[in-house]
Amino acid sequence: MKPLTETLCSAFLLLAFGCGAPEPAGDRSTAPASVSAPAAAQPQAPTQGQTEPGYAVVGATPCTPVDGIQFICGMASPEDIAVLPGGEWAIASGNREGGRLHIVNVKNKSSSAVFPAPGQRERFDAGGYPTCPGPLALKNADQFRAHGLYLKPGPNGLHALYVVHHGTRESIEAFEVDARAAPLSLTWVGCAPALSTLTFNSVVALPEGGFAATSGPTGDVWQYRVETGWRRVPGSEKTAPNGLEISKDGRWLFIAGWAEEKLTRISRGGTPIQRDEVKLGFRPDNVRFSADGSVLFAAGHSDKDGRSIVEPREPLRETSNVARIDQQTLEVRRIFQHKAIDGFVASTTAVQIGDEMWLGAQRGDRLAYFPAPK
Repeated sequence: MKPLTETLCSAFLLLAFGCGAPEPAGDRSTAPASVSAPAAAQPQAPTQGQTEPGYAVVGATPCTPVDGIQFICGMASPEDIAVLPGGEWAIASGNREGGRLHIVNVKNKSSSAVFPAPGQRERFDAGGYPTCPGPLALKNADQFRAHGLYLKPGPNGLHALYVVHHGTRESIEAFEVDARAAPLSLTWVGCAPALSTLTFNSVVALPEGGFAATSGPTGDVWQYRVETGWRRVPGSEKTAPNGLEISKDGRWLFIAGWAEEKLTRISRGGTPIQRDEVKLGFRPDNVRFSADGSVLFAAGHSDKDGRSIVEPREPLRETSNVARIDQQTLEVRRIFQHKAIDGFVASTTAVQIGDEMWLGAQRGDRLAYFPAPK
């Protein structure tokens, strides 16, 4: 791993505590009818004033830029971001009580809560999801918790969205995203409930059909297909899994090892299984490919001074980090680091959209965006 460059420091003026590499060491229904982003830049937060230990209070901090970083606010724990083809729209998750799926207008820097929401639509594909008992039965909308997201592009503007869901059931929830015309629409189509031993975090679609998800309690990755149900992915054991990404050709899985500050690459579809690891110097949460698939962006946490986290943690003072990783050589280069910001703490995902870098935050109430580091 290489330390932050002088170029990054001078360009962003973000390192209030100075530039340098951390020390190595060892956490963690139905679909809505068509909606469009409002003209105003700020969405309506579903649970204003919500508080929870170790989390930012939704709506408590002004939505003003900090050190050139700008925000879209009013969301409960936008932990992950899925970008639609073309980069005009994105979808953000909401991973705690009061969380929602948000449609984000990238150009207008605005968002709208779209699930759960009035006017939801469903079209249950029982054949495609035979183990699914049916739509989510939410007694109230705040029971919904959306964790990891993955968008699988489809033909003619119809895409598949897979959502790690906690709350009324532990499951992968599947939606159809219709981007053929504005406003966008989502339709709930099915689910795959987890085995009793599994708790999911991140999900990716598989090119041959089905999907794979990380499971923290079992320390590995599981894949689901209609023909087989849930099966452990060979070679994924003891990867301290949190985030997950898959190469465009489907030959490789990339697993973010949060507790062990590492990224693991494992091969798919052949024997022997090839497995490679690289240390990142911070706890990586999610990993996402660049638009062209050439590099990975890993986002995650270090302590308030940019060093490896040790217990007891101070979650609301932890540092945001983003690393750029070559998928072939696994060379790591830190491209962003910033101390905790009120309302935005310890980034959990990083995606590049056009010439901007976008970050999500599990413990925050906003998305962040700024000029993409070179």
